[in-house]
Amino acid sequence: MDLLLSPPILFFLLGIIAALVRSDLEIPKPVVRLLSIYLLMSIGTYGGYKLSLGGLDGTALATIGAAMLASFAMPFVTYRVLRLKLNVADSAAVAATFGSISAVTFVTAVAFLDNQEVTYSGYMVAAMALMESPAIVSGVLLARLASSKVQVPSPQAERGESSLWREALFNGAVLVLVGSMLIGVLTGERGWTSIQPLMEEPFKGVLCIFLLDMGLVAARRLKDIRRVGVFLVLFGILAAVVQGLVGVGTAWLLGVNAGDALLLAILFGSASYIAVPAALRLALPEANPSIYVTIALAITFPFNIVLGIPMYYAIINAIGIAA
Repeated sequence: MDLLLSPPILFFLLGIIAALVRSDLEIPKPVVRLLSIYLLMSIGTYGGYKLSLGGLDGTALATIGAAMLASFAMPFVTYRVLRLKLNVADSAAVAATFGSISAVTFVTAVAFLDNQEVTYSGYMVAAMALMESPAIVSGVLLARLASSKVQVPSPQAERGESSLWREALFNGAVLVLVGSMLIGVLTGERGWTSIQPLMEEPFKGVLCIFLLDMGLVAARRLKDIRRVGVFLVLFGILAAVVQGLVGVGTAWLLGVNAGDALLLAILFGSASYIAVPAALRLALPEANPSIYVTIALAITFPFNIVLGIPMYYAIINAIGIAA
């Protein structure tokens, strides 16, 4: 209830209501883009600052390695389930979407931890940044392996693969996040102190505006649920829960604290609706965006924001992971 009654979630629900009643409420796209860049810069810089204080010990490296391995491996499991109903391209695209992460869900989980006064480690930002790309590689690999056609390499194909790698590794969100983290590492406490009034104080207010827009966008995608069907609606929820619980189990095995455990659960259980779809437009043009974008944005994202975060945190407390 604390999460449900927090301002960011209430603004998200307000956006959903505004779209459902067909209000003319709208936030200009350039403003939304600026807000998203600010949120990524704030999280990245703070994570880098925390890294500069503690460095990367064995637990940090193990956690980051487990996160990257999960991002690469999870699509191979979900792909088998999706093939029960979908074709090869759509199955690979949805699997890649669920192997990657949602930065907005991560940011919301960070705000939740701040409200609960629970600490988390700076290296979790590195884990988030490094989980973006492996799932894209897995999705493309699954589609290529399942294809019965032997394609003859061509200059056009090579240029397409080059564009794919650029999109996967250097898209705007990843670049801002990784770059901000490096800046935080290089400038340390002195640098963070100098920009803290800008990067920390307005954070929750900016998140409220951003989630208001996300509520509008998610609600407008609800009409597309008819296209994805009951199977994929259930998949969007159950895959998030199962993968989130795998994240909790991984955190327990690694011995991390409760804050890191929640963020790891959210990284495992969220689905990308920005970076991966952008890359898939290049890598799998035959896949249907109305399927993989709708599941991630209209089903999994609201579920994690409203129910997933408090549910995982309750489980983390129940199994005795210490804060």
